[in-house]
Amino acid sequence: MSLRPILIHPDPRLKKAAAPVARITPEIEALADEMLAIMYEAPGIGLAAPQIGVNARVFVMDATRDPEAAPAPLVLVNPEIDWVSDALNTYEEGCLSIPEQYGEVTRPAQLRMRWLGLDGKTHSREFDQLWATCAQHELDHLDGILFIDHLSAIKRQMITRRMVKLKRESARA
Repeated sequence: MSLRPILIHPDPRLKKAAAPVARITPEIEALADEMLAIMYEAPGIGLAAPQIGVNARVFVMDATRDPEAAPAPLVLVNPEIDWVSDALNTYEEGCLSIPEQYGEVTRPAQLRMRWLGLDGKTHSREFDQLWATCAQHELDHLDGILFIDHLSAIKRQMITRRMVKLKRESARA
């Protein structure tokens, strides 16, 4: 099976809010499996459906950084944040849709998220550290927001110009 390519910024599909998923179907389950395969192959720690051109409120993540630890993949359908901490964390974020570009983004250090699981049930979990950053980064994707939207206008423009150049060079190759 050939995996879908990851969209590279700038692409108008990355700036659209994704549509809610009505119910868990075999197609959503297959999408989740494909997204996890793409994320792990990239390699990345999160991937949102809009990043592969699918207009659905679905993201996958696995912020397990220890190579000795077992993978801990999560599939979140129609995720919502229902609590954030006052404490903040700053991480140098990157994005599979903006390869090899990074920027410091400050977000709540902890949050609680609620989502529909592939089992059709509502799940809730608190995330902290890298998991919290990843969950917020991926939720942003579902709302048409990229991590560079949290940077200064000058940094955002510089990164966007690099991505335009990268896409042009890739098209010639």
